[in-house]
Amino acid sequence: MPDSFQTRSTLEVAGKHYEIFNLARLPGAERLPYSLKILLENLLRHEDGESVTHNDVEALLARGAANGPGSELAYRPARVLMQDFTGIPALVDLAAMRAAIPALSGNPASVNPLQPAELVIDHSLQVDKFGGDDALDLNKRIEFQRNRERYEFLKW
Repeated sequence: MPDSFQTRSTLEVAGKHYEIFNLARLPGAERLPYSLKILLENLLRHEDGESVTHNDVEALLARGAANGPGSELAYRPARVLMQDFTGIPALVDLAAMRAAIPALSGNPASVNPLQPAELVIDHSLQVDKFGGDDALDLNKRIEFQRNRERYEFLKW
């Protein structure tokens, strides 16, 4: 990855070394509010000359807090966390794209999120039987019957 601003350095803490992008080496960064410094560090970390360019970093430095929003930022979170309400439609979209790619002579494995994504499955359970020794087993069995297709898809 390019380091066109020469901000990449190593920080040693308790005998461990960490790669950082030192904003103190970047003139103009000191006047930015903390939130923009976080975005600036993210741009520097992901500068690749294509999705994040030297000009993207300069634009953020020039904009500062007083200038307000200007251009779009190429922000990349470390991961994406979605609950099932939004995550399942995203998975369905990925599955549909993967199914369509072979017709275009492409590799379905090439259709993936750009960032790691984690899906949290959280939904309400229905209680059909209670108070009996077999209630838990019966409710689990009914739950898996009702949601079998959904669970099979999510396991995929």
